[in-house]
Amino acid sequence: MRLFLKSILVLSLLGAAGYFGWPRVMAYWAARNRPVFRLAPAVRGDVTLVVNATGTVQPVLRVQVGAVVSGPILKLHVDHNARVKKGDLLAEIDPRIYEAAVVRDKATRATARAEVERTKALLQQAKNDEARALNLRKKRADYVSDTEMDRLKFSRLSLEAQLALAEAQVEQAEGNLKNSEANLSFTKITSPVDGVVIDRKIDEGQSLAAQFQTPELFVVAPEMDKRMHVFASVDEADIGVIREAQKKNCPVHFTVDAYPDDLFEGKIHQIRMNPSSVQNVVTYTVVVEAPNPEMKLLPGMTAKLSFQIAKHEGVLKIPNAALRFYPKPEHVRPEDRHVLEGIEPASSDDEATEDVDAQRSASERAAARKDRNRRYVWVVEGDWLKAVPIVIGLKDSKFTEMVSGPLVEKQELVTGILPKAP
Repeated sequence: MRLFLKSILVLSLLGAAGYFGWPRVMAYWAARNRPVFRLAPAVRGDVTLVVNATGTVQPVLRVQVGAVVSGPILKLHVDHNARVKKGDLLAEIDPRIYEAAVVRDKATRATARAEVERTKALLQQAKNDEARALNLRKKRADYVSDTEMDRLKFSRLSLEAQLALAEAQVEQAEGNLKNSEANLSFTKITSPVDGVVIDRKIDEGQSLAAQFQTPELFVVAPEMDKRMHVFASVDEADIGVIREAQKKNCPVHFTVDAYPDDLFEGKIHQIRMNPSSVQNVVTYTVVVEAPNPEMKLLPGMTAKLSFQIAKHEGVLKIPNAALRFYPKPEHVRPEDRHVLEGIEPASSDDEATEDVDAQRSASERAAARKDRNRRYVWVVEGDWLKAVPIVIGLKDSKFTEMVSGPLVEKQELVTGILPKAP
């Protein structure tokens, strides 16, 4: 009997303990398995939309200085990085051959001029002979025969032709002399512009052969201390917004590896219409002009550019991680689970998304792009997640502008799930 009563007492105590302790155990278990969400607030500030690209720094103009005449380099007057003015002597070619040609052509011109004077004298004598013969015939016709008159006349005409020929030879000699003098002047290589010598491709004693192709001796870059150009390759998908940025005169910021702490600013100078296609990727060259008063930008530097497309100030900004977050259905309150049916997971494969987009018609793609700004973010409401519809605008690397929606400043948004502590 005692054993029976003891058994009943033990069972009663166990039942009472289970009755009163089970809800607490379940509550503890539920709290232990409840996900802990990572939260980030919506803040107010500026959002700037940019397009990033990579480019190469080049001078505004590269003037290639060549040689017209051939010969060995007698002397170099400048080296790399030399600052030159227009007309400054850069190099000299051995002038001896061309000086001799000038002397020869001067002598030829003098000979031709002497021949003109000699022919003039003979012509004058022929004219005098013909005039005397005509005077004699006026006095008496048989003093000079017709044969003699013809000889005198045609002798004069022949000397007039010889004089014209001699004068033409003088002009030819003067032309040859000018050519030789020009070739002699070409032995002095001068700078055609003010600038900096960024390349020298010859050495003293080197022989030049300019008969078939003009050799390139120097490259002079003008205005390097004033401005430089950055040639950036921009994807065809971004050219439309780049054009709008050019119309608005939006700035372009860029950095170079040589000065990682310096931020350079320029403006869009030109969008070239000639496309470049590499492995079916079409790009266009966008020329950015930037000031260079400190000569920090040098030819050939690689620049990382950010084209500012638009900037909105004092807007409500949503963390991009909140837009990428995709909850599990069991965490969402029942009345919002239908939202998940129209949302693709943020972790979906990009190639699969591209395949789906490729299968759509043009009108379907256009409609999808119109609705791409309608999104959902998630906030914690009790034990569940609540969907909040919003319309987004500009986007940068961390935040996205909220154009319309019920969110307020500093409201916490779900950006992910924290891992459970072991």
